[in-house]
Amino acid sequence: MSGRAGTDPDGTRDVRAGRRTVTVHRPDKVLFPDPGISKADLAAYYRRIAMFVLPQVRDRPLMLERHPDGVGGPRFLQKDTPDGYPDWVRRKKVDKEGGTVRHVVCDDSATLVFLADQAALVLHRWLSRADRLPWPDLLVFDLDPPRDDFAAVRDAARRLGELLDQLHLPSVLMTTGSKGLHVTVPLNGHATFEESRGFAREVAETLAERHPQTLTTAVRKRSRGNRLYLDVQRNGYAQTGVAPWSPRALPGAPVAVPISWEQLEDPGVTARTWSLGDVEGVLEQAKRNPWAGVLTRGRALGPARKRLKTVN
Repeated sequence: MSGRAGTDPDGTRDVRAGRRTVTVHRPDKVLFPDPGISKADLAAYYRRIAMFVLPQVRDRPLMLERHPDGVGGPRFLQKDTPDGYPDWVRRKKVDKEGGTVRHVVCDDSATLVFLADQAALVLHRWLSRADRLPWPDLLVFDLDPPRDDFAAVRDAARRLGELLDQLHLPSVLMTTGSKGLHVTVPLNGHATFEESRGFAREVAETLAERHPQTLTTAVRKRSRGNRLYLDVQRNGYAQTGVAPWSPRALPGAPVAVPISWEQLEDPGVTARTWSLGDVEGVLEQAKRNPWAGVLTRGRALGPARKRLKTVN
């Protein structure tokens, strides 16, 4: 993305993003002490990565993980959009028990830069779109190891990918920036959240039954032992998953990054390979387009469910 920024004596900086100019307050405020990433740096990153992140978050309600004082300070998860947000920031009203909540929907680079000004370090997206909230078009498996063991994550991803191939379901990989991987399947948006989560649970249970010594679907941590948890809970209505290319609020400023299945075999790739400390490296990975063509055609769950019964 192109644009220029200038700092004023009052401690603000105007950042050009698309057709708008966004004011970033306290631009020198350090949000990631390690490796010394400021609010201005975060805004610059969001502006540069916009062409890659926007297709992944556009038209999806967001939950914002905000850290006004940076990593290590207080954090809060923001679903409802404050009244003071600019009118040009899109909102999506969602019914909830006892009222409604207005989620931010990020459709342009100016909104991304504004969210950086709000110290939204992590963007969590819905798995459905604003105009079809009850019908997800993404299915996510979160591979969560009991400790920092990416070899176990890599092995679980291979096995899950093989099973999904048997079900004729395409899938893509994303490093979480924490310990694990997300394996995402594009859906055609005709199944409910209840149906998609039920299917994901069946797939996870099938895989855990095949590999009971290393994989589990046990929700309680004390029941998992040293096994990797196949987490499908993100597939419920109003649940979210970290958005591709979003930073994580962790030491080192890691970034959740899409990778190809071929890169899974690269011993140099881990859950935290990419970070805001090397934005050029993140952009280089983005330009590889590791998910090329996979998410453009969502699949129906009916045929896959029938195939799953035959592979059990």
